[in-house]
Amino acid sequence: MITHISQLDPSKRYSYADYLTWRFKERVELLKGWLAKLAAPSTAHQRISGELFFQLRAFFTKGPCQVFSAPFDVRLPDSLKSTEDKTIYTVVQPDLCVICDPAKIDARGCLGAPDWILEILSPGNNKAEIQSKFNLYEEAGVKEYWIVQPGDQTVTVFDLRDGQYQFRMMYSNEDKIPCGLFPELEVDMKEVFHA
Repeated sequence: MITHISQLDPSKRYSYADYLTWRFKERVELLKGWLAKLAAPSTAHQRISGELFFQLRAFFTKGPCQVFSAPFDVRLPDSLKSTEDKTIYTVVQPDLCVICDPAKIDARGCLGAPDWILEILSPGNNKAEIQSKFNLYEEAGVKEYWIVQPGDQTVTVFDLRDGQYQFRMMYSNEDKIPCGLFPELEVDMKEVFHA
């Protein structure tokens, strides 16, 4: 049994079945089987996440869609679409995700692509990690992807069209951002960044 993260071999590829056996406090993700440690979120990160959750939760109180905040495991099966624990190599914990298919939600989190993912960048995020998640979410079929940048108070939005992300726009802290999937929803970034 793995009880400390130092017992893991960073050069080894792990599956979700391995992930389930780990008994340590650190938060980690698996990106195509490779271990990625998650840093503790900052106060600003948590304030932004909380306000986004508040706005989304208020919108999704009725209907089939549900919003979840990290830590919440999202298992993304590979292109073979096998759902066995030992054949799933990607487990992520998006800051926020919206899932509209209740069949994807189980006691362990989400199995399959959420409809919408919002990631809040931290100073520790590097370009390779950001690109890796962009590619994973695109490949998995996440329909809408927002990258929230607290430092410059912007949000970059991508919409999935014909299997590829299309850049929609970069929004500022003064904007109300329309959601592509739910046209009646606008997220007030003034409230988010000044929370």
